[in-house]
Amino acid sequence: MDLLRNYADHEDNGLDEPEKQNPQNENSSAAESPESSPPRLLPSKSAAPKVDDTMLALTVAQARQTQFRPLDPTQHVVAFNPTYDQLWAPIYGPAHPYAKDGIGQGMRNHKLGFVEDASIQSFVFDEQYNTFHKYGYAADPSGNNYIGDLDTLQKNEGMSVYNIPQHEQKKRKLEKKKETEENDDVGVDMDSEEVNNPASDTWLMKNRKSPWSGKKEEMQTELTEEQKKYAEEYAKKKEEKGNAGNDKGEAVEDKTTFHGKEETDYQGRSWIAPPKDAKAANDHCYIPKKLVHTWSGHTKGVSAIRFFPKYGHLILSAGMDSKVKIWDVFNSGKCMRTYMGHSKAVRDISFCNDGTKFLTAGYDKNIKYWDTETGQVIRSFSTGKIPYVVKLNPDDDKQNILLAGMSDKKIVQWDMNSKEITQEYDQHLGAVNTITFVDNNRRFVTSSDDKSLRVWEFGIPVVIKYISEPHMHSMPSISLHPNTNWLAAQSLDNQILIYSTRERFQLNKKKRFAGHIVAGYACQVNFSPDGRFVMSGDGEGKCWFWDWKSCKVFRTLKCHEGVCIGSAWHPLEQSKVATCGWDGLIKYWD
Repeated sequence: MDLLRNYADHEDNGLDEPEKQNPQNENSSAAESPESSPPRLLPSKSAAPKVDDTMLALTVAQARQTQFRPLDPTQHVVAFNPTYDQLWAPIYGPAHPYAKDGIGQGMRNHKLGFVEDASIQSFVFDEQYNTFHKYGYAADPSGNNYIGDLDTLQKNEGMSVYNIPQHEQKKRKLEKKKETEENDDVGVDMDSEEVNNPASDTWLMKNRKSPWSGKKEEMQTELTEEQKKYAEEYAKKKEEKGNAGNDKGEAVEDKTTFHGKEETDYQGRSWIAPPKDAKAANDHCYIPKKLVHTWSGHTKGVSAIRFFPKYGHLILSAGMDSKVKIWDVFNSGKCMRTYMGHSKAVRDISFCNDGTKFLTAGYDKNIKYWDTETGQVIRSFSTGKIPYVVKLNPDDDKQNILLAGMSDKKIVQWDMNSKEITQEYDQHLGAVNTITFVDNNRRFVTSSDDKSLRVWEFGIPVVIKYISEPHMHSMPSISLHPNTNWLAAQSLDNQILIYSTRERFQLNKKKRFAGHIVAGYACQVNFSPDGRFVMSGDGEGKCWFWDWKSCKVFRTLKCHEGVCIGSAWHPLEQSKVATCGWDGLIKYWD
């Protein structure tokens, strides 16, 4: 125990502070045991992680400092709500010798400096501006008082140039009426001749009722010889222009030449009369294999061929030598008649339903309606634009309605009896290439250089269906399937696409005919009469045949040197096909 006490004496100095800090502990330990051992102090421990609060203290100090510091006018974001005094405190510090502010900085919107926009309407400004210049006073835009001549302001009761009081208006009307009556009274005393003479000032004073009454009318005088001559020349030019408007195409004398032996046979039947025994042998069509006949007579390429409707005993051809020829198919196989009425290449031909008449469209901007038998031109039509396709309405009671797709993006409809344009279908964005009647001839489909198909109700110039896709190409030839449910369209990306003729006119993605090269050529596409085969020429002179169901290539024939532009299946003889090309030949295949 003595040793412990000595130890305690030596350690008194070291234990002074703890004893001072914890007097309660000492008392309590002394109370527990009078002869207590020296207290043991344990170091304090904290479970919380150490946090560096230096940045926090700096931030708090900076925030307190900014609350009493004036704002920097160049800063764009304020991180706290400044007081009014801070916002409007003057800029501290000396002005920078080179820094610009205000007008010097570029805030100049007027040649005299910076002008703020005043919130005043232009009408209000004009009213006050004109009032000030007329009466000498105006409303002050910065307050509710007036500036200028206040005596006149009181006299006029604050009237502006646009706001005249009712009594002032009545007063002015009375003064004007009084002035008019005085003028009328003066006119009574005047000479009656002057009053009745429109050239006199008296007549003008008496009859001034309109803003133009103060202007003297020039008296009609006789024309001089020079004026008369000019008037006659002008009238003559106008008349010539009017006549040219009726037939704007190039005028060409219509001629025809018959090449057969006789125009009628021994029974008096015409040379265009179909043979009595002409009828289909069976309903099944076959692909031709060999060349059986060649018609040559065109000096340039042949652009289109058409068989005589229903019978096919004659075939009509349109040539680039500006001639149209009709050829015998069944008997002699020779040219029967040549029709010459165009000055440039013939673009399209079309028979009427019975074949007795046909239409031709030429690059000379003329459309002509011919009599097949006699070769006479019945009607001639022109709009001054090139017709690319001509078609008669297929209904028997509408054979007088002609539709023509023109180079100026329009489809023009004529009544051939009255020779008047009855309708214009003007929606396409490019030259119109084809016209195809569908849905019992109530509608027709047109294609154009604008790479779209448009469907129209006949007689109504509003598109009821517009088909245009980014992947579509121009379709220069369209043909109707014999069952009338499908359209075959020759697309210039070397394929034939099939569209439905039902309400939606959808593309049939399962049917696509390809393999031929037609890019750049308007090769005609066609069907066999039974609808089992699809046929088309191509740019290399071949004629291609595809199976309708499988869409596979069935056969190809090398038909022409150059482009095989047209192909037509004979309406009665199931295995016979005619083709035409730019080599000037028409070939018949069996």
